[in-house]
Amino acid sequence: MMTKKILYFDTASKSNTEATLKAALERAKELGLKDIVVASSTGATGVLACEIFKGFKVTVVTTQVGIIEPGVRQLTDENEKKILELGGKILTCTHALAGAERAIRTKWNTMEPVEIIAQALKIFGQAAKVCVETVIMAADAGSIPLDSDVIAVAGTNRGADTAFVVKPVHANNLFSMVVREIICKPRGPMPRPEGSH
Repeated sequence: MMTKKILYFDTASKSNTEATLKAALERAKELGLKDIVVASSTGATGVLACEIFKGFKVTVVTTQVGIIEPGVRQLTDENEKKILELGGKILTCTHALAGAERAIRTKWNTMEPVEIIAQALKIFGQAAKVCVETVIMAADAGSIPLDSDVIAVAGTNRGADTAFVVKPVHANNLFSMVVREIICKPRGPMPRPEGSH
């Protein structure tokens, strides 16, 4: 048994980004974890994460191309360059907890099981769902190992406000995933993210 502190923010906000990343760094060092998965739409949070997690293996998971406008990515060229220069990896792919099922919801106004799982995860916060989702995406892309825990960091809209310690799995083994620890999260309120997944 162990006792650890959890950092709770009053509200979900990008102003929590630096505190989130520093709390995640502290826990990564305590646990000896080297793999960090960071959700970042434009790449701004990814750049900051790569600076703070110097010497770690940082995978920046971006939103899929076309999430807001067909064929358009949110990751900026400038942030992409900085992330790569800082030694980070970038992963852009279909969202693990949306994908083609979102098309079914949009066309026929019904919800399929994977999106129901995503909605259920959101009771812990939008970024909590994103932490789980991006770890699956990184595992499926082979960007992180499956034999050790990782730190997952995400935000509710922009920036970061949530961090977990997670045992990663592939999408086809979703229900074997374990969220081992909550490092930090907002207590609320949870605004609807712009172009959220």
